[in-house]
Amino acid sequence: MDQNEIVREEQTGLGSIRIADEVVKVIAGLASIEIKGVAGMSGGLVGGIAEMLGKKNLSKGIKVQVGEKEAAVDLFVIMEYGIRIPDVAAEIQSSVKSAIERMTGLSVVEVNVNVQGVSFSHELKEEEQKVK
Repeated sequence: MDQNEIVREEQTGLGSIRIADEVVKVIAGLASIEIKGVAGMSGGLVGGIAEMLGKKNLSKGIKVQVGEKEAAVDLFVIMEYGIRIPDVAAEIQSSVKSAIERMTGLSVVEVNVNVQGVSFSHELKEEEQKVK
């Protein structure tokens, strides 16, 4: 494992504990997609359209900056159509902060939520069911 990938290293009486940045990203991704209203993580804009990532690529839509004891997280998400974006974003911030702090011991100083797109698939499925 590359030394640059290590987010947190702690010495104990029995040796060291190392947490990679990828672990922090996955924790943030899982905490995000659990929130009702989040359709998925965004891999960026492709041709002006947000690319939605599957659940196997949770860490791709996340950037972390980590010091010795603190972390800042940037999330790139796609929201479901019809939700109130500020409310869902606030839930994401709270969930991500709590999960990272509880699981890694890092203090999360900020969680920035970047909404890259809106997914209409949930509403379209409901309309299709009404037609049948």
